[in-house]
Amino acid sequence: MPVTSSNFQDLAKTGFYDGLHFHRVIQGFMIQFGCPHSADPDSPMCGTGGPENGSSFKVGDETVTRNNGGCVPDEFAEKISNMPLTLSMANTGRPDSGGSQFFINTNPSGNEFLDFWRDDLAPSKHPVFGEVFEGEDVVTAIEQTQTAPGDRPVTPVKMISITIE
Repeated sequence: MPVTSSNFQDLAKTGFYDGLHFHRVIQGFMIQFGCPHSADPDSPMCGTGGPENGSSFKVGDETVTRNNGGCVPDEFAEKISNMPLTLSMANTGRPDSGGSQFFINTNPSGNEFLDFWRDDLAPSKHPVFGEVFEGEDVVTAIEQTQTAPGDRPVTPVKMISITIE
């Protein structure tokens, strides 16, 4: 998923994610992150934002521009299932509506109903673009945090920074 992963890498390398909070945690399902409104974990806008409209990033020699509120084109190329510890692009369920928000799958059995090629299971399509290789204990700790209505953590969980190696 070169567009989706390059978008994520660009946002991480430019500090977009630094200081944001996990805004949606559902134990046994997923933990969601990446909304710029979550800089204030009490903001009612958490979960509704994305990168700046018209901002761009490179995929090889090609420039991709984020449109329609900072969204990137859907990318349904590799059939990688939403299994535990995979990173998937969050979206509104409409085409081309993913931007900066992603989730880490935590369901021990996987969340295959979110796989983009499984039209028989759910209308929402969430391509996998990464995987957690280290820090599984951190994912588990975040997943087990107490939540309030709206699946928001009672005690805010802040991302200090993301490093891309």
